[in-house]
Amino acid sequence: MLLAETYAADIDVTQYWVSEKLDGVRAQWDGDTLRFRGGGIVPAPVWFTRNFPAVPLDGELWIGRDRFDALSGTVRKIEPVDADWRQVRYLIFELPGAAGDFSARVRQMRAIAAEAKVPWLQAVGQTRVTSHAALTKQLDAVIRAGGEGLMLHRADAPYLTGRSDVLLKLKPWQDAEAVVVGHTPGKGKYQGMTGALQMEMPDGKRFGLGSGLSDAIRRQPPPIGTRITYRYQHLTKNGLPRFPRYLRVREDFGGAAQ
Repeated sequence: MLLAETYAADIDVTQYWVSEKLDGVRAQWDGDTLRFRGGGIVPAPVWFTRNFPAVPLDGELWIGRDRFDALSGTVRKIEPVDADWRQVRYLIFELPGAAGDFSARVRQMRAIAAEAKVPWLQAVGQTRVTSHAALTKQLDAVIRAGGEGLMLHRADAPYLTGRSDVLLKLKPWQDAEAVVVGHTPGKGKYQGMTGALQMEMPDGKRFGLGSGLSDAIRRQPPPIGTRITYRYQHLTKNGLPRFPRYLRVREDFGGAAQ
């Protein structure tokens, strides 16, 4: 899979296609089977993929903005619930192994989705911008509407895999992962619950993570060893995240749950 680098302000934005960064679950269709990023088969209902095209697709399973938890609960069930899957869309943003540059693949993705005539199979909306000001305006609109940010894909790029700067992500915050190494008892209204999670970064640095924890999480916090995704503004001079906020337990979607 192609993985994104972080946007830098000195790039020529006119050379990129721009789309919304979706807060969904990445999945690849190989022409026969839909699989999670970790390789496990997505336990979707038979009808969901029955009329998918016989060509490889890369995309995102998605319900809507700020609906990741509902989506996760739906796509992880071994026995799929039809009513829940009726809310899910598969949004295509790449054609693995396809020839031509990304502009050509954008046209192909639109044609594939149109020809399939499957309402929940759609091409991700791709637009072009003329300036950094226009890009910022588009980012602001997405964030105000509850979105995560933007993705920029270089128009002249061939299909690539691995991490590459032909694909960039632009968000008003950064995401990172750390491991739970302890729990700090709560005080005041959080008496008897968890006040903060003690986190360890990959480089061994530790910090407390209390912001963003719901009462349910405080009552039953992620156990030690759990990998957590959190958001932050930037790193301090000591290499610690500034204003970290809990986002979710990291799920690899290598398999499915009951």
